[in-house]
Parts: sequence; structure tokens; C-alpha cells
Amino acid sequence: MKISKKEAKELLHTMYQIRAFEEQAEKSYMAGKIHGTMHLSIGQEASAVGAISVLKPTDYIIGHHRGHGLTIAKGADLNLMMAEFYGKENGYCRGRGGSMHIADMKGRNLGANGVVGGGIPMAVGIGIGLKMQKENNVLLCFFGDGAASNGAFHESMILAHLYQVPVVFICENNQYAMSFPSRDWTTSEQLAARAPLYGFPGKAVDGNDLLAVREATIEAVEHARSGKGPSLIVNDTYRWRGHSKSDRNRYRTQEEIDAWKEKDPVLRFRKLAVENNWITEKEADAAEKQGYADIESARLFAEASPEPSLETIEEGVYAP
Repeated sequence: MKISKKEAKELLHTMYQIRAFEEQAEKSYMAGKIHGTMHLSIGQEASAVGAISVLKPTDYIIGHHRGHGLTIAKGADLNLMMAEFYGKENGYCRGRGGSMHIADMKGRNLGANGVVGGGIPMAVGIGIGLKMQKENNVLLCFFGDGAASNGAFHESMILAHLYQVPVVFICENNQYAMSFPSRDWTTSEQLAARAPLYGFPGKAVDGNDLLAVREATIEAVEHARSGKGPSLIVNDTYRWRGHSKSDRNRYRTQEEIDAWKEKDPVLRFRKLAVENNWITEKEADAAEKQGYADIESARLFAEASPEPSLETIEEGVYAP
């Protein structure tokens, strides 16, 4: 797949922004500046950037609890995103959402929730709404390999086909559902092979290969936009960190982690882009430097932002 020099710079820059955000998130948590927990997506950058980069601005995404990278790839304001992560009043959700619930309605990022697979049935309803609007927009629905084993997934796939919704379901198979290895119950090929049983296309791809992810997503988005209904893509990738910050990571060997780090999606795309003369090493260095500078600026913004007021704590609560 050929991409322009401009595209290559933007894609690499976005991948570095995600890597920098996740590294800063970890530092901020360890410094006691973040409350609760978080789920980092270091090592999964190609899945988010490769898929979302093919969308139109009017298209939508819905994500999962490991969604920082998805939010950045959809073009979030990094200041507002970091402020939300810090729980500040001027964050995207006024500090009420935090790490797992960042949403950007204006940017058509419908956010996530802490329920494993919770966004999958929502995606079917959203897809029905998109059909009714008749604006030819599509939705990318991201979830993990663990979510693909619950009942909501199967029910949603049946309904997605029944209503022919313009949704691309993207399973980010990062090899572990919490501490349970996906290889003990399935493979990415077997997950993708389920799609034809439901009545629509499915494909397993190397989720650390940004161009492979883009190619598969372009095909699936065109399928949805032309009125042919849903598709399923399974991106094989790997999370370098534990499931969450409370995960001591004792179920994996360091050898396994190191082997996947050798497949670093950021460095892999950077090397490919330079070899194909899409960018120079100097431009790649600049993309990296700018990505980290963007996140540092967002950190400073967030740390200087106001805390939510106790007087407004019940605003946005709709249940008695």
C-alpha cells in the first residue's frame, strides 16, 4: 500500500503521541497524581492509528477501557484529554469520566465503558441510528479478545447482520484477557472465521503492521458504506504492560514480552517509512520529538487546571 509523505508524517506523529501519552500516564500514576486505575495500550499503537486513519471526520468510533490510543487517533484535543485523565473540571467529561470513560462527542468519539464488551451491543444500536440518518457514516467498534467470548458479542453479531448495520467490529487481540491467555481458547484466525457464520466478512491481520490494518479497515469501511453491512477484523497485537496498574504481570515471561517488543509497531512503521522514502530520518526524529512535546504540554495544562467543585457533584446524575 502506497501512502503520501504527508500521511506518513501524520501517522508516525500520532503513534508517537500515543506512546508518549501512555508513558506519561504511567509516570503520573506512579507520582500519585492519578486516582483509580488505568489500562495502558503501549504496543498497540498500529491498531488504533491504522484503523481510525481511514475514517472521514463524520464517522464514529466506540471503544473500550484500554482506549487512550483510540481517543488520540480520533483527533482528540490533548489538553482536554489529559485534563480528563487527571480528573479536572475542564476535561472532556468535566473530570467525571477519567481514564476509562473519555468521550469526545464533537469529534465523534462515543467513548468507552468499564464493562468488558459493553460497547459491542451499543454499536449495533448506533449502527441502526446511522442507517436511519442516511448520511452514509460508519462506526468502528473496538473491543478486546476477552470480550469476544461473552454472550453480548454473539448476540450483537446476529443483530448486526440482521439489521445490516454500517459497523466494523475490530477485535484488538492483545493475547490476554486479564491474566488468561487467548491462545488457551482461540486463535485470531478462529475469531475472524466466526464472522461468516454470522453472515458477514471476517479477517485476521497483523495488528502491529499499520499498513495491514489500514488495508483491512479500508475494505471493511467501504463494505459498510456501500450498504453491505458489518465486518469483523481481528488485529493481532500485544500490550507491553499488565492488564491494569494493579496487575503484577506474573503470568507472562520476560522472554515473551521482549519478543513482542522486537515487533514494536512504532519503530516498525518508522523503519518502513524511511526505507520507502516517505520520510527522512530527520523527519522521523522530528515526529517523535513533537509527539512527546505535545504530551508534555498537555500534562502542564492538566496539572494547572481546576479541580471539580463539590457544589456541582450531582450535575449530570440522572437517577434518584
